[in-house]
Amino acid sequence: MKKLFKKTAALTAAAALTAGLALTGCGSSSTSTSGEASAAADGSAAQEGGETAGEGGGTLRVTMALSEEEWEVMRNEVIPGFEEQYGVTVQADQIEAADVVKQIQAMNQAGDMQIDVIAQDANNLTSLVYDGLVEDLSEYQDLIPEEAMGSLAEAGVFDGKTYFMPYRPNAEINYYNTDMFEKYGLTPPTTWDELYETAKTLKEQEGIGRLCLKMKMDGDAIELVEFIRGAGGDPLVLNDEGSIEAFTFLQKLWPELSEDTMTASFSSTNTYLATDEVYYAPNWPFSANILVQDGGKTNISATEGYAGPEGFVKTLGGEMLGIPVGSKNKEMAINFIQYMESKEVQTTLMKENGWMSFRSDVYGEADEWQKPFLEATQKAMEVAEPLPHVSYWPEAQQAINDAAKEICINGADVKETLDKYAAQIADYAEKAGY
Repeated sequence: MKKLFKKTAALTAAAALTAGLALTGCGSSSTSTSGEASAAADGSAAQEGGETAGEGGGTLRVTMALSEEEWEVMRNEVIPGFEEQYGVTVQADQIEAADVVKQIQAMNQAGDMQIDVIAQDANNLTSLVYDGLVEDLSEYQDLIPEEAMGSLAEAGVFDGKTYFMPYRPNAEINYYNTDMFEKYGLTPPTTWDELYETAKTLKEQEGIGRLCLKMKMDGDAIELVEFIRGAGGDPLVLNDEGSIEAFTFLQKLWPELSEDTMTASFSSTNTYLATDEVYYAPNWPFSANILVQDGGKTNISATEGYAGPEGFVKTLGGEMLGIPVGSKNKEMAINFIQYMESKEVQTTLMKENGWMSFRSDVYGEADEWQKPFLEATQKAMEVAEPLPHVSYWPEAQQAINDAAKEICINGADVKETLDKYAAQIADYAEKAGY
């Protein structure tokens, strides 16, 4: 059973988390919005009717997945500037990343596209592209600002064609409790060996694992993929030398980790850090706003993370902007994408929402307390790459998760287990025509 929360400061920080716990790491949220332009909480289609947005007048329909706090900034400080500049009305609807594909498919089949711009999770683009649901934007790729950093722009490229434009990047950074690290004479780990020794020391000193990773072994396999790539492995091969080395290390590390590793999400990890349940954990950059700015946890800092035997690896998250096939307002949609990519808007979203920017020229505008976290994020973004862009990735990802369960939890033989699941992934690839 987890320890009861004893410290008043921890409880105060936990209370401050409440408003932020609905947020998710890759840019989507389970919190529906209010207001006339919001979609229904059950994810119903964007409202029908209204004029199209031409050179002036009409309506541009946009979907995003934001928290209520993020929507407040978007509606009050971002969207009005575009409406004034172009003389249009922006109807901004809340649709979760998981529901975007379903809604676009339904509208596409009905021949009545009611959405003009979608903000979609960078790791949930594949089906939209391969099902022919979004426009090829290759002719507009030169509009991507030259200040774009990292590989977010590349995440929107499939088979040499640009389908999505950069907008809101994300890469996890690694948070740690400076007080507890100082108490035990620790520094943030920079290698796998240091990660293991840190986890081992914390468990020996506290009698319980205090180093937490985020491995639910169901759904996104972000950290598993990072370990595989960090050893030079390929998650779509899985039984190569690098993958074997990665899972061998994870099997060794597993007993030293916090029991919260298998329940850690964006929200719960914030709680674990705020209440001193864990002293080290990866999470998305917006956690800094929740923990430090809102929660007052000034003893929380962050680094970019640790390198594997073959180098430092991070997974690219965040959101991309795309235009559904059949949009009646393609040119105005392009204008909106350019506006969202502008330095002014990116600075506003960074300062007010705590978002990271894909533009290298906005970070000088950050508040002083944000700078250590932004520095860590920038370093992470420099090496971040998206999860594999293949149509069978959902099946392959689950195979990776299942392999991790058998190896880390059940202690199964690493090579035999990876051979079994590698064969499954190869079968998925063949059936998908790869």
